[in-house]
Amino acid sequence: MQTLTLPRPDDWHLHLRDGAMLQAVLPETARHFARAIVMPNLVPPVVTLDDARAYHDRIMATLPPGMAFQPLMTLYLTEGTDPADVERAAASGLVKAVKLYPAGATTNSQSGVRDLAKVMPVLETMARIGLPLCTHGEVTTPEVDIFDREAVFIDTVLDPLRRRLPELRVVMEHITTEEGVAYAAQGGENLAATITTHHLILNRNHILAGGIRPHYYCLPVAKRERHRLALRRAATSGNPCYFLGTDSAPHVDALKEAACGCAGCFTATNTLSLLAHVFEEESALDRLEGFVARHGPAFYRLPVNTATITLEKRPDPCTWPEKIVSGSGPVTVFNPGFPVHWHVVT
Repeated sequence: MQTLTLPRPDDWHLHLRDGAMLQAVLPETARHFARAIVMPNLVPPVVTLDDARAYHDRIMATLPPGMAFQPLMTLYLTEGTDPADVERAAASGLVKAVKLYPAGATTNSQSGVRDLAKVMPVLETMARIGLPLCTHGEVTTPEVDIFDREAVFIDTVLDPLRRRLPELRVVMEHITTEEGVAYAAQGGENLAATITTHHLILNRNHILAGGIRPHYYCLPVAKRERHRLALRRAATSGNPCYFLGTDSAPHVDALKEAACGCAGCFTATNTLSLLAHVFEEESALDRLEGFVARHGPAFYRLPVNTATITLEKRPDPCTWPEKIVSGSGPVTVFNPGFPVHWHVVT
């Protein structure tokens, strides 16, 4: 297969930031993706329907002329979130999910949840109205090793929550472990999981062996090779519970290449080419369409995009800019470390 035409894909986990950074990175996503679930971890976070409307308006005002893109808004769950406001947000059609950040788990998560009992009225409302909960699935207790945080979250937070509220629709975002793959697969129609592009390519050796590579550092952190292979099997399996959420997360180089560097890989620019490469390696190009364009809309109860996009395999490898220039500083584009021959042509 040398040419592949797909429905225009969606990104079910994306960081667009705000201000100068939003202006720089939004075209990188809108070039290839029709829609994206936009993360709410701004400073201050997007907590209310009014916050979401204002952020949506800023995104649309920033979208370059001639580009078609629909941001799907989310609310940041705090211990002060009002269940009635969440219900209004869902009824508006603007807000498609609520995001659970355990406090301290990742970038701008300090306003997140410390005591799940305090947000149960919100979660009960969401379960009743069918609004999905997107989870950053890691515990943050210091006694748990960073490489075990996802598995412990599943056992101690997610599974008890789903047993208490089985009708709650949950997305396990950016799973990184065999345990995450297995739990998502047996979860039924109310559970799904997103998988990032970079976790299909990286294991922890890529970050640490032979020197620290800050532009491969992300949260959840990449794990052992057996976990990467489990993610590849899941993404290419055709199982509709798995779909693409890039977690493309721009940070300026000065904040990545620092004594205490920020977590995140910026993959918006080259995700589709990288995924075609990965799926071809797994002899699963026929399943790429489901992963990037069909499984996500099915879970979120949205139509598949009617516009299409075409990739073509060429002898010459793809070239991308090493960096995206923003008003805040340069942002390094994810480098897979190998040549990629699948070009996006339309």
